[in-house]
Amino acid sequence: MTETYSLDQWIWTEADFERMGWHDATIRAMGFPGDEWTFALDIDYILQWINPAPGETHFSFWVAPATLVFENVSDLRIDVEPQGEISIQDLRRDDEQPTLAGFQGPPLHWRWTLDCNEGEITLRATGFRQIFRGAPVRCGGQTLSGEQRGGISFSEVPAAPAS
Repeated sequence: MTETYSLDQWIWTEADFERMGWHDATIRAMGFPGDEWTFALDIDYILQWINPAPGETHFSFWVAPATLVFENVSDLRIDVEPQGEISIQDLRRDDEQPTLAGFQGPPLHWRWTLDCNEGEITLRATGFRQIFRGAPVRCGGQTLSGEQRGGISFSEVPAAPAS
């Protein structure tokens, strides 16, 4: 019998922020695809840490490839010194402010801070969407192989659940 992890939704937004966590997620790529004022990250998102089985010493993880897209971005600052990969420790949201008069979008924007082992990424944005592009995979580590994740991608097409 093959183990599977069932996602309750394939697209998450800032409305889900309080129940999400990015600790130890790996950033594979950053970019500005598609729409103006968006900033996207291609990440390996850890959905669950699994305690070691009796007699084992290492955790295993349910990991899925995801595209994290911040919307209506301004004041982007990237201060990281990667040593091969960038690992997120936390994603924080603070400094809520009204958007500028005449802005045709959400009425509020926040400062978002990605605390990474290798530095920090900060930006202002009205929100985000995170799209799971592939089914979760149980791994002995916190990252997926290029084959498991389908390479680098900023696709916003969610994976279809297996039938």
